[in-house]
Amino acid sequence: MNVAEIKNNDELKDLYRELILDHSRNPRHFGKLGDATHVADGINPLCGDKLRLYLRLDGDDTVADAAFEGTGCAISVASASLLTEMVVGKSRSDALLLFQTITNRLTESTARVSAAVDIGKIRALDGVREFPARVKCATLAWHALNSAFKNHTSPASTE
Repeated sequence: MNVAEIKNNDELKDLYRELILDHSRNPRHFGKLGDATHVADGINPLCGDKLRLYLRLDGDDTVADAAFEGTGCAISVASASLLTEMVVGKSRSDALLLFQTITNRLTESTARVSAAVDIGKIRALDGVREFPARVKCATLAWHALNSAFKNHTSPASTE
């Protein structure tokens, strides 16, 4: 890696840190979604993150709206905020593919992203892999998404 690549890499990490902070301080789609068709709770017993994810699917199984409420660390809140932005407008199958891609990306050191999956801003969570205890914070909302689609009644957990 040359000096320019290192500088660009550092700048990219700074940009991603700012994106995480922005989403944690100003979460998108925060609040209860009254007309949700799918709801799931998530809990991270390790650090106390708790959330409820709401999804409204339309007639053709597309996520028409998404929201969340709860409390947690900056990474947990930012991840939930990014999730709700990403899944609106996606089909159930595309949203589940995102779940699988993101959780694999954060939990497997050699995980690759399929060219067919546009993870967009979610790349901001990549730095979490360097802190294994924080991976559970970053994946909590994604596990809740999976649980919501499967209509699980018990809270999704990162354990």
